[in-house]
Amino acid sequence: MCLQALRSAILGTLALIAIIFVPAGTLHYWQGWVYVAVFSATSAAFTVYLAIYDPALLRRRMQVGPSHEKEPVQKVVMVFAALACLSLIVLPALDHRFGWSAVPAYISILGNGLVALAFYFFYLVVRVNSYSASNIRVEQDQTVISTGPYAVVRHPMYSGALILLIGTALALGSWWALLLVPLFLPILIVRILNEEKVLARGLPGYTEYQQKVHFRLMPLVW
Repeated sequence: MCLQALRSAILGTLALIAIIFVPAGTLHYWQGWVYVAVFSATSAAFTVYLAIYDPALLRRRMQVGPSHEKEPVQKVVMVFAALACLSLIVLPALDHRFGWSAVPAYISILGNGLVALAFYFFYLVVRVNSYSASNIRVEQDQTVISTGPYAVVRHPMYSGALILLIGTALALGSWWALLLVPLFLPILIVRILNEEKVLARGLPGYTEYQQKVHFRLMPLVW
């Protein structure tokens, strides 16, 4: 499992470099290099934590993508999510190539801070929920989690994902990419609503948890 995670991390980093710098048309794109460094370091730290403290969850989280989803709706959602994520990386690279945005350096640095913060959110989630897999399912012996970030919102992993999306656009130095972030909201909403149906149907106590914690994604909003 550790070797598989290491191989996935290396291939993922190489793919990220290609997706950023091929559309950029140059290697002289410091925002791209800093983003790759921050994203790779924080995601590696997250993976190492899981490998040491929760290898079963690491195994679940490596099962990601449409082929690993059981719900037909989720298969479609994951296709759109993958395309949207690809667009969020490619558009800033094109932005840099053609000079569409003039984003100050401190904004890009702030964006990288948000990327690191997002992975800290992910850590807070997995620390209390060993069943926070990358696909929608109810595991045997799974229980409702209502502590930690789950005491505030019902889907804190997606809250962290929103922070990551905003951070990515800013870190890569593109105001235009920031406009793509709202397009992720319908994807998240459909995924969350379907996920809640699955959990309410198969996870004892989840309906009571919904009545206790009212907000799904953002406190005081939704």
